[in-house]
Amino acid sequence: MEQKNPLDEGCEAEIPTAEAEETVSGEELSEKEEKRESARLRKELSEKEAELAEAKEKHLRMAAEYDNYRKRSQKERDGIYTDAVSDVIGAILPIADNLERAAQYKEEPEKVAEGLGLISRSLSELLSKFGVEPFAEAGDTFDPNLHNAIMHVEDEAYREGEILEVFQRGYRKGDRIVRYAMVKVAN
Repeated sequence: MEQKNPLDEGCEAEIPTAEAEETVSGEELSEKEEKRESARLRKELSEKEAELAEAKEKHLRMAAEYDNYRKRSQKERDGIYTDAVSDVIGAILPIADNLERAAQYKEEPEKVAEGLGLISRSLSELLSKFGVEPFAEAGDTFDPNLHNAIMHVEDEAYREGEILEVFQRGYRKGDRIVRYAMVKVAN
């Protein structure tokens, strides 16, 4: 039988065993691991938040740069258009001035006719300077890509699709049609 220590009587305190020490140590260890893991996760979270803030900043900067580029491009386009229109109008104004001068010679039809001939020549030179070419002459072959047939005549004296009369000349700049010609076509 086991002997009882008289000092143990009345005292029911448990003496920690090795197993209990391991449990306490295990709890402490688990708590330390949790703190380390928590600190690591907080650090990782703050790094990710910093990356996100940097990405947002880059995105905002890029959006602002694009908006500035778009506005600058629009302003340049508007400026180019205004410059082009100003150049064309500036080139046409001398012709308008000559028309006004010709109108002053109402009493002298010969001078008016001579002035109109000079004006017509200067207009042709101006159009040529801008690369605009007239087209459509009587005798040309009708091309629906260039001409608008506003009249049609059945006459065997002319070949099929021959332009008999030009009511309004057509103009083109390179491959682009500025104005289609209005013509009378045979057959």
